[in-house]
Amino acid sequence: MTFSGLREAAPCVVVSTGTTAEVTARLAQAGPMLAEALQLPWQPALEPLQDPDPALAALAQGAAGPGLAALGVDPGLALADGQCWAQALGAWRQPTLLLLEADQLHTGAAAATCALLRQHGVPLRGLIQWGEPWQPEQRRREGLPWLGALGPAGMAEGVDLRLALALQGAAAA
Repeated sequence: MTFSGLREAAPCVVVSTGTTAEVTARLAQAGPMLAEALQLPWQPALEPLQDPDPALAALAQGAAGPGLAALGVDPGLALADGQCWAQALGAWRQPTLLLLEADQLHTGAAAATCALLRQHGVPLRGLIQWGEPWQPEQRRREGLPWLGALGPAGMAEGVDLRLALALQGAAAA
Protein backbone atom coordinates (compact mmCIF):
# COMPACT_ATOMS: atom_id res chain seq x y z
CA MET A 1 0.00 0.00 0.00
CA THR A 2 1.31 3.44 -0.87
CA PHE A 3 0.63 6.52 1.20
CA SER A 4 -1.05 8.99 -1.13
CA GLY A 5 -0.43 12.05 1.02
CA LEU A 6 -2.72 14.68 2.36
CA ARG A 7 -6.32 14.92 1.33
CA GLU A 8 -7.09 17.82 -0.93
CA ALA A 9 -8.84 20.05 1.56
CA ALA A 10 -8.96 23.55 2.88
CA PRO A 11 -5.61 25.13 3.49
CA CYS A 12 -4.18 24.75 6.95
CA VAL A 13 -3.34 27.78 9.10
CA VAL A 14 -0.20 27.80 11.23
CA VAL A 15 -0.37 29.83 14.44
CA SER A 16 2.13 30.67 17.14
CA THR A 17 2.13 32.47 20.48
CA GLY A 18 3.82 35.61 21.70
CA THR A 19 3.94 39.25 20.76
CA THR A 20 3.03 40.18 17.20
CA ALA A 21 6.70 40.87 16.43
CA GLU A 22 7.74 37.47 17.83
CA VAL A 23 5.00 35.58 16.00
CA THR A 24 5.67 37.36 12.70
CA ALA A 25 9.42 36.72 12.89
CA ARG A 26 9.00 33.07 13.93
CA LEU A 27 6.52 32.29 11.16
CA ALA A 28 8.55 34.17 8.55
CA GLN A 29 11.54 31.98 9.38
CA ALA A 30 9.86 28.65 10.11
CA GLY A 31 6.76 28.81 7.91
CA PRO A 32 8.33 28.22 4.49
CA MET A 33 10.44 25.35 5.89
CA LEU A 34 7.37 23.82 7.53
CA ALA A 35 5.40 24.11 4.30
CA GLU A 36 8.25 22.41 2.46
CA ALA A 37 8.43 19.61 5.06
CA LEU A 38 4.66 19.10 4.66
CA GLN A 39 4.94 19.38 0.87
CA LEU A 40 2.37 22.16 0.84
CA PRO A 41 2.56 25.52 -0.90
CA TRP A 42 3.39 28.43 1.42
CA GLN A 43 0.64 31.03 1.23
CA PRO A 44 0.76 34.69 2.17
CA ALA A 45 -0.13 35.72 5.70
CA LEU A 46 -3.80 36.12 6.53
CA GLU A 47 -5.00 39.71 6.20
CA PRO A 48 -6.56 41.87 7.50
CA LEU A 49 -5.42 40.92 10.99
CA GLN A 50 -8.20 42.84 12.76
CA ASP A 51 -11.02 41.29 10.69
CA PRO A 52 -10.68 37.51 10.40
CA ASP A 53 -13.83 36.76 8.41
CA PRO A 54 -12.64 37.99 4.97
CA ALA A 55 -9.33 36.14 5.32
CA LEU A 56 -10.98 32.91 6.46
CA ALA A 57 -13.70 33.19 3.80
CA ALA A 58 -11.00 33.41 1.13
CA LEU A 59 -9.34 30.28 2.55
CA ALA A 60 -12.68 28.44 2.71
CA GLN A 61 -13.38 29.28 -0.95
CA GLY A 62 -10.13 27.53 -1.77
CA ALA A 63 -9.08 30.05 -4.40
CA ALA A 64 -5.42 29.48 -3.50
CA GLY A 65 -5.85 25.70 -3.23
CA PRO A 66 -4.36 23.58 -0.47
CA GLY A 67 -1.44 25.06 1.36
CA LEU A 68 -0.15 26.47 4.60
CA ALA A 69 -1.05 30.04 5.58
CA ALA A 70 0.36 32.00 8.51
CA LEU A 71 -1.56 33.92 11.15
CA GLY A 72 0.75 36.79 12.09
CA VAL A 73 -0.68 37.32 15.58
CA ASP A 74 -1.22 35.21 18.69
CA PRO A 75 -4.57 33.38 18.28
CA GLY A 76 -5.63 34.61 21.73
CA LEU A 77 -5.05 38.27 20.92
CA ALA A 78 -8.23 40.33 21.36
CA LEU A 79 -9.67 41.86 18.21
CA ALA A 80 -11.48 45.19 17.95
CA ASP A 81 -14.86 43.49 18.58
CA GLY A 82 -13.55 41.76 21.74
CA GLN A 83 -13.35 38.30 20.21
CA CYS A 84 -10.08 36.60 19.33
CA TRP A 85 -8.70 34.79 16.32
CA ALA A 86 -9.20 31.42 18.04
CA GLN A 87 -12.97 32.07 18.05
CA ALA A 88 -12.92 32.88 14.34
CA LEU A 89 -10.78 29.83 13.49
CA GLY A 90 -13.26 27.66 15.38
CA ALA A 91 -16.32 29.26 13.81
CA TRP A 92 -14.87 28.62 10.34
CA ARG A 93 -13.70 25.10 11.35
CA GLN A 94 -10.29 26.05 10.01
CA PRO A 95 -7.67 23.26 10.28
CA THR A 96 -4.81 24.69 12.31
CA LEU A 97 -1.25 23.82 13.34
CA LEU A 98 0.46 25.29 16.39
CA LEU A 99 4.17 26.10 16.07
CA LEU A 100 6.15 26.66 19.27
CA GLU A 101 9.82 27.45 19.76
CA ALA A 102 11.77 24.99 21.89
CA ASP A 103 12.34 27.75 24.47
CA GLN A 104 8.57 28.20 24.86
CA LEU A 105 8.30 24.63 26.13
CA HIS A 106 9.66 25.80 29.49
CA THR A 107 6.35 27.62 29.96
CA GLY A 108 2.71 26.58 29.81
CA ALA A 109 2.29 28.06 26.33
CA ALA A 110 1.71 24.70 24.60
CA ALA A 111 -0.99 23.48 26.99
CA ALA A 112 -2.62 26.91 27.34
CA THR A 113 -2.82 27.54 23.60
CA CYS A 114 -4.13 24.02 22.93
CA ALA A 115 -6.81 24.60 25.56
CA LEU A 116 -7.76 27.93 24.00
CA LEU A 117 -8.02 26.45 20.51
CA ARG A 118 -9.99 23.44 21.72
CA GLN A 119 -12.33 25.66 23.77
CA HIS A 120 -13.32 27.44 20.58
CA GLY A 121 -13.67 24.26 18.50
CA VAL A 122 -10.62 24.82 16.30
CA PRO A 123 -9.67 21.64 14.40
CA LEU A 124 -6.15 21.50 15.85
CA ARG A 125 -4.14 19.14 13.64
CA GLY A 126 -1.12 19.13 15.93
CA LEU A 127 1.81 20.94 17.46
CA ILE A 128 5.24 21.37 15.93
CA GLN A 129 8.36 22.32 17.83
CA TRP A 130 10.66 24.83 16.15
CA GLY A 131 14.25 24.25 17.22
CA GLU A 132 16.11 21.74 19.30
CA PRO A 133 16.38 19.62 21.31
CA TRP A 134 13.46 17.38 20.46
CA GLN A 135 12.51 15.33 23.53
CA PRO A 136 9.90 12.80 22.38
CA GLU A 137 9.42 11.18 25.81
CA GLN A 138 8.67 14.55 27.41
CA ARG A 139 6.30 15.52 24.59
CA ARG A 140 4.38 12.22 24.95
CA ARG A 141 4.00 12.77 28.70
CA GLU A 142 2.34 16.13 28.03
CA GLY A 143 -0.55 14.40 26.30
CA LEU A 144 -0.71 17.04 23.55
CA PRO A 145 -0.99 16.19 19.83
CA TRP A 146 2.68 16.73 18.97
CA LEU A 147 3.66 15.98 15.37
CA GLY A 148 7.41 16.43 15.80
CA ALA A 149 10.12 19.04 15.51
CA LEU A 150 11.56 21.11 12.72
CA GLY A 151 15.03 22.58 13.02
CA PRO A 152 16.28 25.86 11.58
CA ALA A 153 18.15 23.85 8.94
CA GLY A 154 14.76 22.62 7.71
CA MET A 155 15.20 19.07 8.94
CA ALA A 156 12.26 17.33 10.55
CA GLU A 157 13.17 15.41 13.68
CA GLY A 158 11.40 12.58 15.43
CA VAL A 159 8.66 11.93 12.91
CA ASP A 160 7.57 12.35 9.30
CA LEU A 161 5.60 15.61 9.69
CA ARG A 162 3.62 15.05 6.49
CA LEU A 163 2.48 11.60 7.53
CA ALA A 164 1.75 12.74 11.09
CA LEU A 165 -0.39 15.62 9.81
CA ALA A 166 -2.32 13.30 7.51
CA LEU A 167 -2.93 10.86 10.35
CA GLN A 168 -4.11 13.65 12.65
CA GLY A 169 -6.50 14.83 9.94
CA ALA A 170 -7.85 11.32 9.41
CA ALA A 171 -8.33 10.82 13.15
CA ALA A 172 -10.18 14.13 13.44
CA ALA A 173 -12.49 13.37 10.50
